[in-house]
Amino acid sequence: MILYGASGHGKVILDILESSCEEHIEIWDDRPVDNFFEYPVKVPDLSNPPLSEKVIVCIGVNETRKKVVEKLNNYTTFGIAIHPRAIVSKRAIIDVGSVIMGGAVINPGVIVGRHCIINTCASIDHDCVLESFVHISPNATLSGNVHVGEGTHVGSGAVSIQGIRIGKWCTIGAGTVIIKDIPDFTTVVGNPARIIKVKEH
Repeated sequence: MILYGASGHGKVILDILESSCEEHIEIWDDRPVDNFFEYPVKVPDLSNPPLSEKVIVCIGVNETRKKVVEKLNNYTTFGIAIHPRAIVSKRAIIDVGSVIMGGAVINPGVIVGRHCIINTCASIDHDCVLESFVHISPNATLSGNVHVGEGTHVGSGAVSIQGIRIGKWCTIGAGTVIIKDIPDFTTVVGNPARIIKVKEH
């Protein structure tokens, strides 16, 4: 497996792969880095033939992760990393490129899209749908039947009641309590959630 991104987020994914006894791990980054723990870091050369190894893009910022994935789309296939101490229902679907951190819980009927991050101790209850490039931060909780649009970042400790629809490319502040639908491209904070910013798009 190739981890693209020698960053703090990459350290967590490296730990997942080592805990899962992944035998072959390479680290790539666009900037020269001396080493990444005991691993050498390679600056990728995408002029070579397509890779046989799978890649996980280890970038926590959703917009940047999407740009790197688009650059790699015709060059490789993508892997999945699930920490052995995550609880993932056999009736959940995890798409390619996504990572599930230690202590996370993903219940039956959940669909996790491509290149999502389910961070440490996040809880995703039954029948939630996460579109691609979503990041659910540590200790965030989505109750049942919540739909999260593409690229949205749900901050640490945020909570959504059941049946809510959260739009695409939103930012949900840490500790926010969501009790009604959230429009696309908005930043919300507080208890209850209130809109403080609308992104240009």
